[in-house]
Amino acid sequence: MSGGSVNAVFYADKYHPIQAGSIDGTDVAPHDNAVLRALICSQAGLYDPFGDPKATGDPYCTLFVGRLSRQTDDDTLRKAMSRYGKVKNMRLVRDIVSGASRGYAFVEYETDKEMRRAYEDAHHSIIDGSEVIVDYYRQHLMPGWIPRRLGGGLGGRKESGQLRFGGRERPFRAPLRPIPYDELKKLGIPPPPEGRYMTRYQVPPPPRPKSSNIYMEDSPPRKRSKDRASDSTYRRQRSYTDDDETPSRRKSSHDGREESWSRRSTRSSIAREDSSYSSQRKPTGHDDDHRKRRRSRELGEVSPSEEDGSYKKERTSTEPGRSHHHRHHREDTYESSHSHHRDRQRHGDRHHSKRSKSRDYNH
Repeated sequence: MSGGSVNAVFYADKYHPIQAGSIDGTDVAPHDNAVLRALICSQAGLYDPFGDPKATGDPYCTLFVGRLSRQTDDDTLRKAMSRYGKVKNMRLVRDIVSGASRGYAFVEYETDKEMRRAYEDAHHSIIDGSEVIVDYYRQHLMPGWIPRRLGGGLGGRKESGQLRFGGRERPFRAPLRPIPYDELKKLGIPPPPEGRYMTRYQVPPPPRPKSSNIYMEDSPPRKRSKDRASDSTYRRQRSYTDDDETPSRRKSSHDGREESWSRRSTRSSIAREDSSYSSQRKPTGHDDDHRKRRRSRELGEVSPSEEDGSYKKERTSTEPGRSHHHRHHREDTYESSHSHHRDRQRHGDRHHSKRSKSRDYNH
């Protein structure tokens, strides 16, 4: 059982004749002949809500005005409804034979904003001493609509014995008995929204076009903090960047990563070669012998040709695995050092000869 209070109500978004005849929207069978007639018209498709040639204009800017006085004429009604906005078109429904007013009319405004203002303020207003009711144009905007003359409609007076619920004037009450969900589902009747009931002072707004954003100007935008705004901007930028990334860009980035990896491997191999070269450059016993020969060469004990040949033999025997590039580099270095030492030897010989001459002279 539902625990809804007496003031808890809900409204119908879709018209069903059986549900409209129930005070709490849970009936599964028609309780009078008028409801049965409306059900037959609905199931057989005998009523076309868009087949009335007089129903013209924008339904989202049109209001239904009911319970008018029989003496109210077009000028009086236009003047009264013009207080809420500029009236674009108006049609007071009259009897076909007598031409007398039937007590309701349809008023179309220039904009949807003006229509909603009249929807809120003109309800239960007084025109020609009669309290009128105002509702949106359900004939075109409410699915499954059946008019009063075929046993449907909404509202009504108690003395008529044909009350219809779910509308603005008489909403559904929260059910106080178990809800037959299975039976309602078979008949296509939406069940009561448990836990989401409204009060009698809360009225849902009229429907709006789904493909239009011009109605957002009336509701002020919600303020957001700077952090939330920046976060949302950052998320949008990231989503745009991810969406714009193409397979070609992914491929180019992959190629760039491979290129950088090849560069790193090349650098590491060069570093290993340099380290191996520096380790091979460490002094050994052969290098000590070479230094001794260089000292003896300065004193004239070894000729440059013999030293050159012996050094080359040592180089080929001690360094068989050395790369060709490094071998040429070492030979070039040796030749330059050899020429330098040869120049020094020449100067040393000249100096030695002068010293020997001076000795001979002294003797």
